[in-house]
Amino acid sequence: MKLLALAAALAMTGSAALAQDTQPAPAAPTTAPAAEDPVGGYQPSTPAIQGDTSSGQKPIFQANPLTPTQAFPPPPPLDKYPLCKKGQTDNCRQRGG
Repeated sequence: MKLLALAAALAMTGSAALAQDTQPAPAAPTTAPAAEDPVGGYQPSTPAIQGDTSSGQKPIFQANPLTPTQAFPPPPPLDKYPLCKKGQTDNCRQRGG
């Protein structure tokens, strides 16, 4: 069986390529180019966060005191989990377990 597959693969690679008798389909028409890119690129012209310049106060960055589990608590468990169906992986339990 392996020998037949090898022979078929060699026969396909060893043959000459045949010329096409038909013309290729014409290319799709090109569309007009989009508007020109802005001069400064896409970066903002002003900083995202600016401190209050009149009082001289600057923004303060600090870490969130909450842990990820506190900030995004997991959903409560279901009262009963059905058996998993083919291809299902969430909110079900494996057979025999």
